[in-house]
Amino acid sequence: MSTTSTTVKALRDLGEDEFKERYNTDRLTATVLASRCRYAVGHMSTGLVTRAFSPIIRDWYDFAATLSGPPEEDYAMAVASQSVAVFTGLMADGVRNAVEEFGPEDLKPGDVLMCNDPNRIGSHVNDTLFTMPIFHEGKLSCFASIQAHQMDMGGTVPYGFSGTKANIYENGLVLPPILLFREGVPVKSTFSIFLDNVRAGGIILSDLMTIHQSLLLAARLMEETLERYGRDALIGALRFAVDGAAETMQTALQGVPDGIYHGEDTIDADGVNPEEYTIKLRVNKRGGRCEVDLSGTSRQALGSINGGFLDAKTMIGLALRLLIDRRSHYNTGSYRHLDIVIPPGTMVSAMPPDSAIFLYWETTAPLITAMFRAMQKALGVEAVGADFGSLCLHNANGLTPDGTPWGSQAVAGGEHGPWGGSRHGDGDGYNVPFYANSFDPPTEAAETDAPMVMLRKEYVPDTAGPGANRGGHAVRRDSLWRTAADHYVMPLHMRHSSGVGVNGGGEGSVGGVWKIEKEQFDVAGKQKLLGVDEAAYRDATPVGGLMDPETHVLDPENGEFFYFARNPVWQTQPDAMWRYITNGGGGWGDPLDRDPERVKNDVRDGYSTIGGALEQYGVVVSGDPDRDPEGLVLDLEATERTRQERRTA
Repeated sequence: MSTTSTTVKALRDLGEDEFKERYNTDRLTATVLASRCRYAVGHMSTGLVTRAFSPIIRDWYDFAATLSGPPEEDYAMAVASQSVAVFTGLMADGVRNAVEEFGPEDLKPGDVLMCNDPNRIGSHVNDTLFTMPIFHEGKLSCFASIQAHQMDMGGTVPYGFSGTKANIYENGLVLPPILLFREGVPVKSTFSIFLDNVRAGGIILSDLMTIHQSLLLAARLMEETLERYGRDALIGALRFAVDGAAETMQTALQGVPDGIYHGEDTIDADGVNPEEYTIKLRVNKRGGRCEVDLSGTSRQALGSINGGFLDAKTMIGLALRLLIDRRSHYNTGSYRHLDIVIPPGTMVSAMPPDSAIFLYWETTAPLITAMFRAMQKALGVEAVGADFGSLCLHNANGLTPDGTPWGSQAVAGGEHGPWGGSRHGDGDGYNVPFYANSFDPPTEAAETDAPMVMLRKEYVPDTAGPGANRGGHAVRRDSLWRTAADHYVMPLHMRHSSGVGVNGGGEGSVGGVWKIEKEQFDVAGKQKLLGVDEAAYRDATPVGGLMDPETHVLDPENGEFFYFARNPVWQTQPDAMWRYITNGGGGWGDPLDRDPERVKNDVRDGYSTIGGALEQYGVVVSGDPDRDPEGLVLDLEATERTRQERRTA
């Protein structure tokens, strides 16, 4: 690996002899082979997502693929797929930890090593790591790896998603590094241990075989490369890719003013008690290095909302990539100039056996928000508004009328929502959180897999953080469940706005979750949708968020906090409905600087109301946006007068 000294020549300035001495190959070959590795990872990913059987991989893209170097290169992860970003950061350490514990000397061609322990590889037990060693002339040369969500790992909750599990044993099966295939042959005992302890074993078995074929494809492509170019050239190309990412991150850090910056963010509650948890971080940036210290973060939770230290490390690296370094490919080198201090036993570094790790993304996602808060002063106009900061998952299961079990995973809650604004434009209104980079499952697929009907999926006006470039708007989702069901809900970021506004921009709104039984509003019987006005909420049951205790309308200023885990499992009768509203994204820049014509267009398009345009932006619009959206009139004189009064005030 190249030195971390700031006096080392930039890669572009290396002479041909210097380059060859460092990387055992010429510049062109290293560039071609690095591209070849990305090609292999891309095809590994495509093969898996197009042949997967489980909805969580097929429709969510809930996996990642990587190529890592051999032990003498410290297993440096050089290439990562463009899928679930948080996995790629974990896999750099997960592959090393799994292989070192098993013993690299005991691996053989055709082996597949698997592990799912969060304390070894990060993430949670469903996200299982599969690693295949690749040899050339008897020497271990690299590793092809896939970390993919398995539909179920046993435990007390079907499919695992819940914030109310009380200990690690309720999570389900935990596997240390263990062989799934030995020299290409299935290890029957491992398959038996796995499949004897999980639900949906038939689907999971099919996914395991698909994962194996994807790894074999990557191995074949890399073996062809090794045969043609040799081991030294391939390892040099992997090292070159890692050094390139390290150099761009160091250069990006050098462009940030030196200083100490502070940020924090919160989690509403644990699934065992309603205590609020806080993440605190201190960023000490000096030259081309940066230290992020999480001392002061709340202790680990009693329940299963915790994250592990590898998850925290990954989120910090992703935050800096998003904020300052978007030029290079993401790999191990992105962390070379970062120092991360994580005390043990916090909500983002939970230690076994006292606290369970499962909803790790909900607890470590606030690290990204906290980094956005901390860095906004340093970045100035380059700061970016934060997103909706949560997946707010909704999982359900039950039986069809003929007794067939069904399950729905992460398709009917607040899984997708807005991003924040930046100097480049408004925030996207409907996306996954920054760290996910996954698919939005098709409504048709969700309705096929479970007796559920998606009634509504729309933006909520006036919920975006206002700004010269506003954030994205909150998303409202209504789902109807045709059979009796058990529901596991996880709203964990609705006490405070996650949509941080920057450079003078405003914060996004906060959301909520409601349950509506058939007797409260019979969607099927009335053949109409539940309204969106205040009257629609009075008979609904508040599940999570800050709401008026009588009207059940969102009230972030004076509302009562409704604790989602007061019912660990929410049970409903046939034709019950659920409503989710996500948080809004943060705005960028002074709202009074937003082009009035853009505000009028937002009113026309339903993103803002006439009242919201006046209140948030000082823009005076008249007309009927519902019946005559193109006939809206913008009063520029009144707008300028209103804005001047506000600026003066």
